[in-house]
Amino acid sequence: MTDPRQRRSGLRAVPAAIGRGRDRLTGVFQHRYPTVAVTGMTGVGKSELVEHLSGRPRAEGVPEAGSAVMERRVRRDPRLRGFRFRVVPGENAATRLGALDEVFHDDPVDGVLHVVANGCATGRRTAGTTGAVEADREEQLARELEDWTVTAHRIASMAVRRAKPTWLVVVVTKVDLYPDDVDAVVRSYSPGSGTPFGDRLDELRALAGGAKLSIDVLPVCSHLSPGSTIKPKQRDAYLAALEARMGQLAGHV
Repeated sequence: MTDPRQRRSGLRAVPAAIGRGRDRLTGVFQHRYPTVAVTGMTGVGKSELVEHLSGRPRAEGVPEAGSAVMERRVRRDPRLRGFRFRVVPGENAATRLGALDEVFHDDPVDGVLHVVANGCATGRRTAGTTGAVEADREEQLARELEDWTVTAHRIASMAVRRAKPTWLVVVVTKVDLYPDDVDAVVRSYSPGSGTPFGDRLDELRALAGGAKLSIDVLPVCSHLSPGSTIKPKQRDAYLAALEARMGQLAGHV
């Protein structure tokens, strides 16, 4: 006959065992499906990039209830691994700042894709207006740097708090608009380049600590402009290189 005290002890151990099992399952899920924040100013091509990486059309990306994060999508490979993308709105408004706080503080992500466009972001019309939008490149570059400065502070804060390293990939988009200068442009967005953006990356690495934050810079072309000399095969190669690097950073390969 079982001793009542042993039975009570066994019952008390059940919740702890369930908790441990839940933690293990959560850990497995987070390893297989790490969350990735996709940041950058309006018009640089964040949503288009995520569409390609996730293999899902824009209609499937919907805001989470009560969340400032605009989209959340999952990419699965044949081995049931992938990424949960969380796209932060690019407008310089309260919704954007709230979304940044959400993905870097409230529910910290595992990695970051910060999207830039070498001053070639698509201009957006003011609500209620029509016609073409002229976008001054120097103004776009200044806005891009301002946007990055706001985002970088939050990344540094998150990296310092986390026990495990955080990864960042600066994704340089719209390379079909400057196909002969891709390498030079990528260098200009890289740490140690001496450019304003590169200097901000150096500051970020110093704040977060080199062991806490890895930084990559990769070119991407999600959409081919009319007359582009970049062919679909090259576009796909850019995207494949980004996916491969993300897989390495996430420990999938």
